[in-house]
Amino acid sequence: MSHASRSGLSMLWRRELAHYPRAGVRALNLGIIVLTTVLFYYQYYVISGVAAQVMSTNGMTFTYYMWINVISAFASAVTSAAGGITDKYGRANLVVVGLLGCALVCILGFPNAHSSGAVMFWYVLLGALEGVVLVATPALVRDFSPQVGRATAMGFWTIGPVAGALISSFVISKTIGHVGSWQDEYAIAGWAGLGVFVLALLFLRELAPGVRDQVIVSEEDIALAEARARGIDVEASLKHPVRQLMHFDVVGSAVAISVYLAIYFIAIGVFPVFFQTVFGYSTSQANELGYWMWGFQVFALIAVGWLSDRLAVRKPFMIVGAVGSIVATYLIIHQTGVASTSFDHWKVLLIALAFFLGLTFAPWMAGFTETVERRNPALTGSGLAIWGFTVRLAVTAVLVANPYVVKSVTTLVQDGAQVQALVAGADPALTPAQNAVVQAVAADPTIAAKAQALEATYATELAAAQKLDPATQAALAANPADQAAAGKALVEISGASPADVAKTMQINAQYGAQLQTAQAIDAATQGALLANPNDPAALQKAVGDIVAALHVTPAVATQRLAALATVPTADLLFMKISGAPVVAAAATLQSLAKVPVADQQFLGKYAALANPVVQQKLQYLQATGPKVQQAAKDSPGQWQTYFWWALIGQIIFLPMVFFMAGFWDPRRARKAAAEHHAAVQAQLAATKGI
Repeated sequence: MSHASRSGLSMLWRRELAHYPRAGVRALNLGIIVLTTVLFYYQYYVISGVAAQVMSTNGMTFTYYMWINVISAFASAVTSAAGGITDKYGRANLVVVGLLGCALVCILGFPNAHSSGAVMFWYVLLGALEGVVLVATPALVRDFSPQVGRATAMGFWTIGPVAGALISSFVISKTIGHVGSWQDEYAIAGWAGLGVFVLALLFLRELAPGVRDQVIVSEEDIALAEARARGIDVEASLKHPVRQLMHFDVVGSAVAISVYLAIYFIAIGVFPVFFQTVFGYSTSQANELGYWMWGFQVFALIAVGWLSDRLAVRKPFMIVGAVGSIVATYLIIHQTGVASTSFDHWKVLLIALAFFLGLTFAPWMAGFTETVERRNPALTGSGLAIWGFTVRLAVTAVLVANPYVVKSVTTLVQDGAQVQALVAGADPALTPAQNAVVQAVAADPTIAAKAQALEATYATELAAAQKLDPATQAALAANPADQAAAGKALVEISGASPADVAKTMQINAQYGAQLQTAQAIDAATQGALLANPNDPAALQKAVGDIVAALHVTPAVATQRLAALATVPTADLLFMKISGAPVVAAAATLQSLAKVPVADQQFLGKYAALANPVVQQKLQYLQATGPKVQQAAKDSPGQWQTYFWWALIGQIIFLPMVFFMAGFWDPRRARKAAAEHHAAVQAQLAATKGI
């Protein structure tokens, strides 16, 4: 259908261009495609940047979180495999519909996801939509870019996943401390998606099948392609697409790049968790490393794509990039075991890894589409569907393996932050004084045992001390002989009235020796003497009690008993009833004064140990701390094993480069281009009847 026949609302879904467009129109469409890809991947990568918040707010284990990613990646693989339909039904409308679907998922879905199951549902749906775009957008890039400029164009397309990660890391690092929840990060991404949807809805176009189903090496091929398009049997060229592409160079290349990119998938999916659990970085810091990494990869993709086109070769770039990424990954493995690795050191390593990944991937994307074209240029979408399916299967495998290889992450994610806060004395649920006590006990567990022993030894004295007003304690500490403070202390400990305390102290001062004698006589004997002071048996028993208790002779005991008889009966009764609590309080106060100062200071310093909340925190720390400590010890080695598998994938990639289309030597590439130019000119002349 011609461009002129489209008008009004029909332009919103009838997008085919019957003629290869001018450079400006191609640039507009390529720009929309790149922007669309950036937006899609920004939305898809938000979850990795807020992983800790997603898990904590939903009570989600790390294993469950990883399975959400696995199922989403598998859904993406399934829809990628179906992406071959773009060869038959077109690409642009799928992209537009996908943009709208992802925007609505982010705006309406995630903000209402308040359970683990809801998070899984929406993220799997997002993955399924992303899988379609993974195939449709690079197919559009291929359609609009001749081979001589394709690496540059693919470099811009591959900016999409990388820039999506960059924007996700940047936005989260700058906003996570200011938004209400992790769902707000999805709302931001969703509204951005609506804007790109409107742009694509109005302006995104695609080539008609007859034009796109040919090899366009350079601009001069355009007229020839349109001439050929008039006689192409599109249906015949699309028959049995899988059978036509099921060759080692196509399938092997797709598998090779998929395992090569394992370290990229790890960086996208779990690097924030890696840096938070192994090196203790905050969410903002971990995402800051991400935007340094992805920012440099954006530069590498564009620069390397342009240089690859200038030299007309792909393979040397792939080899150098793969070797460089292998070295960078090895250095990452080494530094994972070095706890003192600085933030800046990590920044340099990640920048190096990102650069070499870009050095490999942009030329590979161009080389892969050219390898597919070598088989059948009409099946570019199907070829990219094979790649999309294998790459998503690789993502799935990488994510499935993580919680089983890096077993420590679940413990560190669930309990690491809480344990670390307690050990550092920074638990927001505790006061500064309580945090200081928990921090001290965490560093020296003998503190709690010593405090318990002292509390048992001085149980009575401590119970009395708790009744004392701080001002009274301070006065007695400053001057133990302060009678006013002592009287106030007796009131507070005994619970007696000030008048009763004063009278008790007066009687005790006046009849201290007699009261001591009275205390030596048992209560029954005292009662008998009060009833009959001359009772011979009671007198004899009283003398015996005094001799036994005070270790005096019977004669002295008799004298002391006589002195006791001079004390008024009313005073004795008062001391027996109202004065007893005061006397007991006085004895306790004396015992309290004898408690060593060092013990008093120790118990005062760790008084918060008696608080139930502090006790609960210490019990949690005692039960969980050793598990977290062991997980922290095991974590670096487990991550190193995980990274080693990614490094092996990069090594596997290297030999497959030799089977792809393209030249190694720029001179041979230029010679082939000259021969192609001559052939095109001859064919153009033939079509014009010359």
